[in-house]
Amino acid sequence: MAQQFNPEVPSPARIWNYWVGGKDNFEADRAAANAVREVVPYVAVVARMTRQFLIRSVTMLASDYGIRQFLDIGSGLPTAYNTHEVAQAAAPEARIVYVDNDPQVIVHARSLLRSAAEGSVDYLQADLRDTGTILSQAARTLDFSRPVAVLLFQVLHFIPDSDDPYAVVRRLMEPLVPGSYLVLVHGASDIQTEVSSETSERYNAMSPIQMTLRGRHEVARFFDGLEPVGPGLVSGTEWLTAEESGRQAKISFGYNGIARKP
Repeated sequence: MAQQFNPEVPSPARIWNYWVGGKDNFEADRAAANAVREVVPYVAVVARMTRQFLIRSVTMLASDYGIRQFLDIGSGLPTAYNTHEVAQAAAPEARIVYVDNDPQVIVHARSLLRSAAEGSVDYLQADLRDTGTILSQAARTLDFSRPVAVLLFQVLHFIPDSDDPYAVVRRLMEPLVPGSYLVLVHGASDIQTEVSSETSERYNAMSPIQMTLRGRHEVARFFDGLEPVGPGLVSGTEWLTAEESGRQAKISFGYNGIARKP
């Protein structure tokens, strides 16, 4: 279900925006963000690591695997190195559809994000669980007879087990042709377990959108039937360069992965 704009209710997109130094947030967002930062002082570094993975994965898919279509769901507020900028730097003809359930995200994206002339960019307000709407509206821009990369960055852990997030991912991937990809970042319950547990407790105490961290074996189920690419599903730092990983090896709180539909 798409959100209604309410500055008094914390929004995951605006909380993330605050962590990365943005200004598109409100007091309720900052209060929730700071409650988490008390437990994880370097949460902004974790956010930057996620952006590094986005740059690396999208560049790799566009440059090395020939992907020209990207469906970025839970995209969040625009920042530096947005998906279309990264993809179109490698392939100017790339098509990108951004999806978020926060109306503020869509307003900002439409006003700030511009496609390369050769490519195309579109923006949809929809909830990840509403896969039918996402796929039907994305078809205005994407050609589903050709491979598509689905990006799910820091969004699946906001889908509770009661809503069957695995079925949500299956509904997204089943209509896609072979050679399509799933790229995800998911919060971990079994990396630095005491910190991750307190982090989710504090977040959930202040936000109506609850976070469900998962262990590696639970996250791996999202890739059932798909073929891992690169390191596969590993902690976030293992997708970094050796230099980056050496600096940040102790601050990963999630799993990153890429897999291909055979």
